Amino acid sequence: MEFLFSDYLTALLIFLGAILYSSVGHGGASSYIAIMAFMGTPLLAIKPIGLVLNIIVSGIGSYRFIRHKLFDIKVFLPVALGSIPSAFIGGYIHLPTSFYRPLVGFILILGGLQFIFSFFRHSTLVRNEVSPIIALIAGAIIGFISGLTGTGGGIFLSPLIVFLGWTSVKGASGTAALFILFNSIAGLLGNLSLVKSLPQEIYLYSGAVLLGVFIGTQLGIKYLMEEGVKKSLGIVLIIAGFKFILT
Repeated sequence: MEFLFSDYLTALLIFLGAILYSSVGHGGASSYIAIMAFMGTPLLAIKPIGLVLNIIVSGIGSYRFIRHKLFDIKVFLPVALGSIPSAFIGGYIHLPTSFYRPLVGFILILGGLQFIFSFFRHSTLVRNEVSPIIALIAGAIIGFISGLTGTGGGIFLSPLIVFLGWTSVKGASGTAALFILFNSIAGLLGNLSLVKSLPQEIYLYSGAVLLGVFIGTQLGIKYLMEEGVKKSLGIVLIIAGFKFILT
């Protein structure tokens, strides 16, 4: 198996991105997509690679959050039931570049704004009962978008369930992590039914993100200026989003 210099450089950037994102409690799926786009990874390969990296990062995150009881099964079940089949369908669909780039660019910009402004972080809404119908519909929409783009969907789910008063901010993190895991698996299965195989770069990038997440979680936010790192990452994502749209 042979890799190009650009593949190793992309892996290095993914490794550094994984350290930074995991050190502030995020998986960074959108950043990996942005890095691959910057480095010229073919669009057909970006989605399956992004989904595999999502599975690795969200798998680790899910274990960590569930172990610390930062997870709400009552929220997860209905949104997952809605999202899993639609994520599979989204993964199967291959969008032309003229549609894929603006859609992913919008998601990157939204993710950057979330990092900078931390919407709903200080929400004081009284906890409300979960509406199964709304949860199913929301899960289906978010799942389809995540499968279509190769992102995990957590950027949409976390602020939504906090805004609706279904769970706490911390509970939303664990719920979103497991949601991303199942969404990404479904999206990858759908995508593989279309492309039939994974790019060989996936082995290199998976090793990079796994090592980066391990180091980042060990480093921990107490050794970093969390707000400063988040805002810096947010600016990078917004710039990448506009580049995705305009190029």
